[in-house]
Amino acid sequence: MKIDVVIADDQELVRAGFRMILDAQPGIEVVGEAADGVECVELARRLRPRVVLADIRMPRLDGLEVTRLLAGPGVADPMNVVVITTFDQDDYVRGALRNGACGFLLKDATPALLVEAVQAAARGDALVSPAVTVRLLRRLEQAEQGGVLAARTEPQGLLSTRERDIVRLVAVGRTNQEICAELFLSLSSVKTYLGRIQGKLDARNRVEVAAWAWEHGVVRPRG
Repeated sequence: MKIDVVIADDQELVRAGFRMILDAQPGIEVVGEAADGVECVELARRLRPRVVLADIRMPRLDGLEVTRLLAGPGVADPMNVVVITTFDQDDYVRGALRNGACGFLLKDATPALLVEAVQAAARGDALVSPAVTVRLLRRLEQAEQGGVLAARTEPQGLLSTRERDIVRLVAVGRTNQEICAELFLSLSSVKTYLGRIQGKLDARNRVEVAAWAWEHGVVRPRG
């Protein structure tokens, strides 16, 4: 089955660029475009695409509210929403994920990352731009050094050696495919490990896995 996508952005040039990238991929088809949040919600509810790409700042209804209406708590049949923006403030990331988004990308992300985010969303996985992930999670380390956060130690024996290897790579923004290549694992094995890790850490997605890793000293910034 094709992955059908609705794109919502108030800039026509941005929508055209996303459409060109996605329509060029086998198995992905852009089935609709919206120039504002209200139009996006109406279009998505009518077409029921597998993935919705929603800009944060749009007229009439912003991307966070769009995400809440399409994928948030209480939605009977939530959709897979990837939030895209040029604004990478922390509150946007938290708000998007809290409202049910399964992806968060900056507009300067590579075409390959955009495609992977759509594919991950269609599977129900969560993918956040590595640039966003690393920047946000480094701040946990900075806060800890400044005495804002109490240092935590990873519970002894909670994760296996292989699981720790995967957690470290997730924490620095590696995609599943990159983890496969680096650890010489199959994609299905990586997914199995991630599912097991999320269960052990009581984490909803890879972003929470990464946050746990940085908070517990499993990974540290270089230098």
